Amino acid sequence: MKRFVWRLQRVLDIKEKEEQRARAQLIELTEKLAEARGELLSWQKMLEEIVHGLARENPKKRLGRQEFFLTYSAASDEQIKKLKNKVHAFESQQKEKIAEVLKLRKFKQGLERLRAETKRQFIREQEMLEQKELDERAGVSFVRKAQSLERTYD
Repeated sequence: MKRFVWRLQRVLDIKEKEEQRARAQLIELTEKLAEARGELLSWQKMLEEIVHGLARENPKKRLGRQEFFLTYSAASDEQIKKLKNKVHAFESQQKEKIAEVLKLRKFKQGLERLRAETKRQFIREQEMLEQKELDERAGVSFVRKAQSLERTYD
């Protein structure tokens, strides 16, 4: 039987590699996003702990620390704002990368379906050719036997 060769196999291979590359980039983006979220949460938790600590302290001692906290709270707020922007940017990049991966996967699956259908058609054609060849052999064999029987009766 003839070996199945699909002309678009190279395209399928390239799309598979592109999908793998896009998935790796998506994983990298997801890790960066998780890291940025963790950093944001740690800043927020640290500020909450400071505020709760100030609330529990004696009012006389608290005023100096509270003044210090308020002086540097603007810097902390700016840092939190930067982290939120970073998280938002990573989330939008992640959505774009997910859309790219899904687009590549859909295209690749279409090629795979096309390949499977082409292979089924190839196999069907090969089976028909084999059947035709077997029929021809059977016909030739029948004719030879009939001729040999005629010769024996003659």
